[in-house]
Amino acid sequence: MAPRSPGLPAPLQARRTADRAVRSVRRTKIRLSSLNASVGFPYRRPTVPRGVVVPPEKPALGADYDTEWARRRPARVARSIITNGPLRLAVQVLASPEIRGVDRLADLRALDTSKKGDSPPAVIFTPNHHSHLDTPLAITAIPEPWRGHLVVGAAADYFFTSHLTSAASALVLNAFPVARNVAGRQSADLARELIDDGWSLVIFPEGGRSPDGWGQPFKGGAAFLSIRTGAPVVPVFIEGAGSILGKGMKRPKPGKTTVTFGSPLWPDPDESTRHYNDRIEQAVTVLGDETLTDWWSARQRASRRASPSLTGPEHAGWRRAWALSEHRNRGQAGLRRRQKRRWPDLG
Repeated sequence: MAPRSPGLPAPLQARRTADRAVRSVRRTKIRLSSLNASVGFPYRRPTVPRGVVVPPEKPALGADYDTEWARRRPARVARSIITNGPLRLAVQVLASPEIRGVDRLADLRALDTSKKGDSPPAVIFTPNHHSHLDTPLAITAIPEPWRGHLVVGAAADYFFTSHLTSAASALVLNAFPVARNVAGRQSADLARELIDDGWSLVIFPEGGRSPDGWGQPFKGGAAFLSIRTGAPVVPVFIEGAGSILGKGMKRPKPGKTTVTFGSPLWPDPDESTRHYNDRIEQAVTVLGDETLTDWWSARQRASRRASPSLTGPEHAGWRRAWALSEHRNRGQAGLRRRQKRRWPDLG
């Protein structure tokens, strides 16, 4: 304890001590400021001349995240190991997928063998979207030669919000950001460049996961890219993933799924994006009917334009939920819930 000066009351002595401490801190701060001023670039940021406006730094996340590094050889090798190892094992444990219709891609394989070089023809795969499980299902179900040269369009406002999730999405899924809520050409231009470079795309035309288990109207992004680049569209229907890990579910419920590939589609001469998008949606609708019933019945209903709609009945509330339960009972989810009946032993 500092000795008090004789003749000064205790409050004044405490105030004098506090003033000395403040002056000491101020002198230390001045010394540090002068030391910092003496240290120049590159140890501190350069000064900006007066009258010069520094442009803002370009955002590094969201739709502006650069995924080019994920398409280079080291990342491709690492992704191949992940896809054929942990990712495929997780999909098999959770979804037990049955893959159908791969033979319908034979014409595209023939185009591949007729070309010179090892790169496959660029294709746009358009699955329906009910679950986060849809992307791993599509990646592992798509056959070679497209699986090793595949990129996935992912929502920029969901998968590219932080550096960790952005890097994981780009490395594991080879995803590139797609802006869903902003009308811009950045994502479309990047997709066109990827197709021109020989990369095949997985695009979910619904734009997001189903909020209630039924499908949503298709957006025209895949049709637009197909018209502009000439790449064929392969419709894909995924059944059963919504009941395993649908929107709002906290944890997955293992079950069985079916992934059905359709015949490739090409745009007709002078066909509009809206009309071509309707054809793509109808093709996925027929695949859904085929998956839940059989090929012949589905084609008969398609010829009569009586295929069950992917978006469900035009009702609201409990009637859509009731219809959805009946719809799922026809597929793999219903098979999972059905009990095997046994005849009583009367002997």
